[in-house]
Amino acid sequence: MVEKINNYIDNLPLNIEPDGLYAPIRYALSVGGKRLRPVLMMLAYELWKENGEDVLQQAVALEMYHNFTLLHDDVMDNADMRRGRPTVHKKWDVNTAILSGDNMLCLAVKWMGTRPEVARTFIDTMIEINHGQQFDVDFEKRDDVTEAEYIEMIRLKTSVLLACALKIGALMAGAPQEDVDRLYDFGVSLGLAFQLQDDYLDVYGDPEKFGKKIGGDILCNKKTYMLINAMRLSDNHAWLYADYASPEEKIAAVTGIYNTLGIDKMAQAKIEEYYSKALEALNSLNVPEERKTALRKYASEMMKRQK
Repeated sequence: MVEKINNYIDNLPLNIEPDGLYAPIRYALSVGGKRLRPVLMMLAYELWKENGEDVLQQAVALEMYHNFTLLHDDVMDNADMRRGRPTVHKKWDVNTAILSGDNMLCLAVKWMGTRPEVARTFIDTMIEINHGQQFDVDFEKRDDVTEAEYIEMIRLKTSVLLACALKIGALMAGAPQEDVDRLYDFGVSLGLAFQLQDDYLDVYGDPEKFGKKIGGDILCNKKTYMLINAMRLSDNHAWLYADYASPEEKIAAVTGIYNTLGIDKMAQAKIEEYYSKALEALNSLNVPEERKTALRKYASEMMKRQK
């Protein structure tokens, strides 16, 4: 499926003028990636219909939207690199990243189509993601973020887009509303497990497999599941704000705190909790078991990732 998605993207009508608007879009899409969201949409469609390629346009629309959010996130975070390459605002400039991102959003909405229930799902999801992004920004200024608040933030910022992909696939296939809702629940729980795993891998992943330097979240005091619970369980937070001699020293010290408090085991248990909820929702679908196999296998592969 990924090859079909990439081929579709490669043939999008993006070699047009003004090139200053479209070259950054081509650049952002050419880096590739896992294409999780379009694959999930196509697999969801195939729970009821035979050919997932029937929803390639909508699947790529969602991928275009996802990459738009990355362009703007990189501007907000002043990030230098994305997937091993300079971010759009570093390769060009901030204004280019904003305008090209805006155009990606317009293209995504256009390609998603006008079926009322699909358009409504897409728009509602975009609004929720904006809410999640604002919560994430707000959390940077707070030291009292609770686990429940964090879970809600990642639900909005990450999970709902996976759930949206699955829901649109089901809607395009004409699935019963009850199954549409169950599949959406599957996506939310899977997305939560996926993001919590990302938190875990940022601390405990293999640097060679993870694709980026381990401990990045620790260095910027990012409010993750790991940090929030470590702050909750520790008597004081001097370890977080100490004047470390080097980044490596801080990563080692904070990781040591996590180990002492058992944060690694807590995170693994929470990941398993949400993944189990996801499988329960998938198992509840009123479709033949053999049709669930591909989606169940893909979810398993997502959770076995090391990067």
